Amino acid sequence: MTEDFARFFQTMMESGQQMARAFTGGIGADPKAFEKFFPSMPKEMIEAFFGKTFNPDGLDARTRFLVTVAALTVLGPVGEPQMRLTIQNALKAGATQREIAETIWQMSMFGGLPATQKALETARAVFAETEESPE
Repeated sequence: MTEDFARFFQTMMESGQQMARAFTGGIGADPKAFEKFFPSMPKEMIEAFFGKTFNPDGLDARTRFLVTVAALTVLGPVGEPQMRLTIQNALKAGATQREIAETIWQMSMFGGLPATQKALETARAVFAETEESPE
């Protein structure tokens, strides 16, 4: 595993754990608690998403996050928690605010204007939080 891919993998794992915490609010903040309900799901998800799907010689992290922003835009408000995390990670991976906004706008013809407007509102909120953080 190359150093860049190792960093990408670590970032994706951390993001996945954050998403798991968001999904599992009713069963506690521990992503491992998910295994009580679906014992094989975490292993299978990790293998499918990280072991077989991601190719270290394929798309870079920035591009992967922009593609995910596009998909989440089309889903509309139902994907808002995931959209927030994806935008945060896209910025960390080198995407610009303009690239994220253009990706969202491009999806307006597929997801409709209400979904696009919600995604842009979410992006603006994340951008404001990011600008306030002392990084």
